[in-house]
Amino acid sequence: MKTALVTGGTKGIGKAIALAFLERGYEVVLNYAHDEMAALATQEEFNMLGYCPVLLRADVSDEAQVKAMFKEFFSIYERLDVLVNNAGISLIKVIQDTTLNDWNRVFDVNVKGTYLCSREVVDKMVFAGGGAIVNVASIWGEVGASCEVAYSASKGAVIAFTQALAKELAPSLVRVNCVSPGVIDTEMNSHLSGEEMEELIASIPMERIGTPADVAEACVFLAESSYVTGEVLSVGGGFGK
Repeated sequence: MKTALVTGGTKGIGKAIALAFLERGYEVVLNYAHDEMAALATQEEFNMLGYCPVLLRADVSDEAQVKAMFKEFFSIYERLDVLVNNAGISLIKVIQDTTLNDWNRVFDVNVKGTYLCSREVVDKMVFAGGGAIVNVASIWGEVGASCEVAYSASKGAVIAFTQALAKELAPSLVRVNCVSPGVIDTEMNSHLSGEEMEELIASIPMERIGTPADVAEACVFLAESSYVTGEVLSVGGGFGK
């Protein structure tokens, strides 16, 4: 039985990614940081669909918590086939209003979290003869977004991290890829007004915003494509191209 761990796996895009792997027969572990009620609700929802995911709590920006989470994971499962680094936070502020604490928090979760979780599983994947790491970046990490400098910079760092680590691990058959969502229907975009959303949709060649399931499908593809590594797969209906 193949296994997958999805960070930030109980809401939004992470929840859809977890479901996609469950539907394909994986044993799935859902990581969450703080909202236990939402995590339990997601677990119950999946239980009602006939799946039995495991919940593991950890703030991915905290090294000790990440180590404890993976220690618990490997006490349950012998190997990890797929790690999806999905946990992330956004920040909408002009640069003048972006404090050092703001900047550090965004990078701590989005970049350091990806690094800590990846570092913790690499030896296990190499020893097992292979594995896949899928990082969730953003179209803003490719083209940048006004009033989202910290977020855009952090996702750009995730893309660079992906491409470098892919080269490092390719000889060991551990593949590292990245999905780059465009405008997706999640809470992260709930701040947009109806007019702003209409303007965004008008700029998307496919004339609709994406769904979490669209991103999940791309994650599964990257996780299971045995000769694909170091790629950044945009999931944005042509937005930003």
